[in-house]
Amino acid sequence: MLKSMFTKPENFKMYWKEFMHQCVEIGVGSLPIVIIISLFLGAVTTVQTAYQLVSPLVPQSTIAQIVRDSVILELSPTVVSIVLAGVVGSKIASELGNMRTTEQIDALEIMGINTRSYLIAPKIVGALVVVPCLVVISAVLAIWGGRTAGDMSGILATEIFDNGLRQNLNTYNITFALYKAYTFAFIISSIPAYYGYHVKGGALEIGRASTTAVVVSCIMILFADYVLAALFL
Repeated sequence: MLKSMFTKPENFKMYWKEFMHQCVEIGVGSLPIVIIISLFLGAVTTVQTAYQLVSPLVPQSTIAQIVRDSVILELSPTVVSIVLAGVVGSKIASELGNMRTTEQIDALEIMGINTRSYLIAPKIVGALVVVPCLVVISAVLAIWGGRTAGDMSGILATEIFDNGLRQNLNTYNITFALYKAYTFAFIISSIPAYYGYHVKGGALEIGRASTTAVVVSCIMILFADYVLAALFL
């Protein structure tokens, strides 16, 4: 299926329009839930980290370092991708499944359109463009949420938190987070597209395909998370 996707477009403008549509659907449509999750994710991480570091020998700025590295390395890429697997993955699977059961895909193929290239490729490429941007936004918001939560709860002053953020920053962590973001973006878009494109039956089968696509995507994200950590860290 992937091999047949990358063919010369019959109409480049039509493919570009579909690509931009998918970028808006995946990116703008998922932005509110990403913002909410990221803010509370950073806040909870700060509070729980401060709760565990009770030793007076540990500087308070260490809390900010732990929050920063935890958010960049694991929380933002993985948690956001799992949420997107449910939001975006179910949408892709149900959309393609509905087109398959209503014979819209068959009609496009009769018209001489490569349906794999036209329907699936823009979704995968759009996810590869938008999901890393969402992960970056999530990381920034999570760190800011942790900073705000630490100040509002009296756990950590903003000056100390800012000093901790600047200490011992390993820029490779950001690169590794982007590796994960691109890998997860491909999983989020390709697996639901496969299940939705090959649906056979009616509305019940579409629901089953959507559920299966989300479950398999989440499992593959966690498996890929482990593999990438073992390879690159």
